[in-house]
Amino acid sequence: MKYIIITTIASPTPAVRSFASIPGWHTVVVGDKKTPPEWSCPAVEYLAPRAQQDSSFTLSRLLPWNHYCRKTIGYLHAIQQGAELIVDTDDDNLPMANWGFEPFDGNFFLTTPNSGFLNVYRFFSDQFVWPRGFPLRQLRQSSTLPHDPNRQFVRVGVWQALADGDPDVDAIYRLVFNHPVFFQPREPVVLGKGTICPFNSQNTAFRRELFALMYLPCHVNFRFTDILRGLVAQPIMWAADFLLGFTHATVVQERNPHDYLEDFRSEIPCFLHAEDVIAIVQSAIKSSDSVEENLYSAYSELCRAKIVAEQEIGCVSAWLADLARARQDSSHFFVAHGV
Repeated sequence: MKYIIITTIASPTPAVRSFASIPGWHTVVVGDKKTPPEWSCPAVEYLAPRAQQDSSFTLSRLLPWNHYCRKTIGYLHAIQQGAELIVDTDDDNLPMANWGFEPFDGNFFLTTPNSGFLNVYRFFSDQFVWPRGFPLRQLRQSSTLPHDPNRQFVRVGVWQALADGDPDVDAIYRLVFNHPVFFQPREPVVLGKGTICPFNSQNTAFRRELFALMYLPCHVNFRFTDILRGLVAQPIMWAADFLLGFTHATVVQERNPHDYLEDFRSEIPCFLHAEDVIAIVQSAIKSSDSVEENLYSAYSELCRAKIVAEQEIGCVSAWLADLARARQDSSHFFVAHGV
């Protein structure tokens, strides 16, 4: 079963309606306190605030309202229903006719390992553009992508597909340039171990083995939460022998209104901590530990480094307990139905 998870505070958008019409996918929309109370859309399962409060998930009662992290309840719901693949996207991303994702296991171009931070956007565009969360000190690095010219068999854990039009760049790009971006339809590229690029929650697919890494930190601001998630995830993926892949754009973002200066204020942790997060997580995890154990260890160390608040550890613990329960519920469902 394949799920698309979206959160919204608006009435049903064209993007939500388009995703709901894609055959073979279940679309779940997670509401918040600001979402219109009468929210409804054909072929969409809507998780209203009351339904979230009444759910069996402990995390639902710990997450703050009016925060992007409410989306996490949608992930748990999908896992409980037997999801094998979960795609994260937003209500302002219109899927193109070619929307979809590459296989998680296959032959792809692989970048040189241990290259540090790499601006993958420059591989798909000739414009001077970079993803939100990319370290500012490295913006002037070469636009040449070091990779093996031959495809290699790899196990991708997360696919990040790009967004045309108004993609996920940071507030500095928008304040200084603010040009539309249309990425070139190049071959997918997978980052070797030790090579890092921020990824977001706009058009992103997670395989079942890595669902634990979908956790959105809830005691950081909304411009940092998915970037921090992606930075934490990458070393843990390497330890589990999975890699991060990028593909050309398959959505067009018609971005909801934003105050760019306010976005800049919210993104300051991205600018200050990206490199530190990778170093801290790498030192905290063990290849012998599970993905779930490494996730907890990573956030424990980030707490000690004061990059996340102490309350985050309680939420991570609740997420992992709820995740285990959702997986168990899913197993019971399949057994009961002879699947």
